[in-house]
Parts: sequence; C-alpha cells; structure tokens
Amino acid sequence: MPHSHLTTLNAVSLVLSTFKAEGMPNEVLLAGSGIRAADLSRADSRITTDQEMRVCANAVALRREIGLELGLRMHVSSYGMLGYALLTSATLGDALRLALRYPALLGTLFDLSLEVQDDIVWFCANGYRENPQLAVFNTELCLVSLKTICNDLLGQPLPLLAARFAHSAPDYRAQYGKSLDCPHRFDASDNAFAFARHWLEHPLPLADAVTHQAMAERCRRQNREFTGRQTWLDRIRQLLADQLHAAPGVEGLAEQMNCSPRTLRRHLHAVGCSYQALLDDLRFERAKSLLNETEWPIYRIADTLGFSETASFRHAFIRWSGVSPSQFRA
Repeated sequence: MPHSHLTTLNAVSLVLSTFKAEGMPNEVLLAGSGIRAADLSRADSRITTDQEMRVCANAVALRREIGLELGLRMHVSSYGMLGYALLTSATLGDALRLALRYPALLGTLFDLSLEVQDDIVWFCANGYRENPQLAVFNTELCLVSLKTICNDLLGQPLPLLAARFAHSAPDYRAQYGKSLDCPHRFDASDNAFAFARHWLEHPLPLADAVTHQAMAERCRRQNREFTGRQTWLDRIRQLLADQLHAAPGVEGLAEQMNCSPRTLRRHLHAVGCSYQALLDDLRFERAKSLLNETEWPIYRIADTLGFSETASFRHAFIRWSGVSPSQFRA
C-alpha cells in the first residue's frame, strides 16, 4: 500500500515564491496537487507528501537544478516553532539533536543522523522512500537546506570538509559549489556532508534557556498533534486500500471510522485531503503496481479497482498519468 505522510506547506510556498519572480502563475506549479489558494494562507495547513511531490515535480520539469536553489532559501525561520527552538538552543549540537527528534516538524523525506568519526561529523540523509524520479531533487534540497539551517543557527557559514551523494553526477554539477562549497563525491553509498567536530560545541548567538524551554515544549505538543493526525490518515488509507474493489463512499467510510460524514470531511480538509483524492491516489498506485507486476487484462484491473466500465478506468488513468494503461505497461 502506498504511504503518504503529512507535511507542512514550507516547501510548496518556497517553490511558488521562487518561480513568482519569473512570472510563473501559481496554477502551473499547483496543477494536479489538489492544493488550493486558500490553503496557502493558513499557517496550520497540512498537506500530504504526495501533494508536495506533485508541486516539486512541476518545478523540476521547469528547471532540473531547482533543488539546489530552493535549499539555499530554506532558512531556519521556515520551520515555525521548531525554528525558534533551534535558534535558542545553547550549541549547534544541541540544536541539531533537537531537530533529529522531530523529523515530522522538519518535514524531511529522509532518515537523518549525525555520525561522528574521530574529529569529523557527517550529517547523513538516507532512507529515501518517495518518488524515485525526484530522488536527486529531494537529495539536493535536503542537504543544502540542512547546510542553510546550520549557517543560520551559527550566524556564519559552517565550513564543510566534504559532501557525498548516492546519485550520479548531473550535468549541472558545477552548480553544486555554489550551495555546498567543498569537494563532492557522487555514486556514494549514502548522502551526507562533513564538518569539523568542534562545531557541535559552538555556542549559538541567539541562545536563550528560558525561551528555548518554552519553544521545545510547544514543539513536543505540536509533534504529538501532528503524529496523531498522521495515525488517523494512515487508518483511513488502510481502510480504503482494503476496499478498492467496492469503495464505501464518504458515508460508509465515516461509519467505519465511527464518526459523521461531516466530521470525516472536516478532518480530511484539515490534512489537505478529500475522500476522492485519497481514493484516486490509492487506485492509481494499485493500478501501476498491477500493470507492472501482472499480465492481467485491462478489464480485470479495472474491475479490481472498482470501476464498472473499462472505459472509465482508462479515462481516469489518463487523467492521473497522462498516458493510457496499455501505454504505461508498454
């Protein structure tokens, strides 16, 4: 079953503002994401990673190296309450360890870790499990944004010793030096950048013990609420995934969740989703899996996914992917 986590609008807002300077309408970048203009004005809006990745895919289609530029603009202030907690930490090491405790608030698609080797620290980003076609983009965005956070916390550039990437060198590799000023190695076993260990003990200029304690507590509460929403969304997705052949509808799903249809719609809206969007997402993922991994005829796949007519499935698949099921399989 596909798994879509909740995340903030930070990356999406950054993409929109970056391309706005070039005169690109928001509608072009938001196409296919289900994100509405009204959602952008709500500070507490949550979207799924699938929605975020759709916007990012639209951006990469316009400019392949955009991840490097976005990472430079992803300042610590973009992370709301967590950003304030990081800024008021006593040392860089304290701040980074706090960030690692709350990956949901950080909005990362990677498993982050600090690996100490003698006098060198590697800040690692591994375990990427999202759209493989956006792996390079997301790796660039992740590592450069982490470097930007470190710079902001210190109030000065963090000197890097080296950086390594699991992907092959892109044709725009010369631009990496503008974002990560150090030797680069590609086709590595993981993604990481290195800096001298003594920086972990470097005091932060905006450290404040009282403010930090208050912000850290608010982060803890926010994370608990955030993960609670994620658990709720996971249950919804599992229920729908088990019933694709006969989708229960909003009323049936609400009954299974022991709530009213109105409450279900309100909760889905709060996490940036709708019943139909979730159903389409699950059907699309299952359809791609069946087309790739089986030799089932198209009509059988359509029936398995709950379509009464093969033509309806074909039209829906073209809307989701831009190609017909037979073309996708070929």
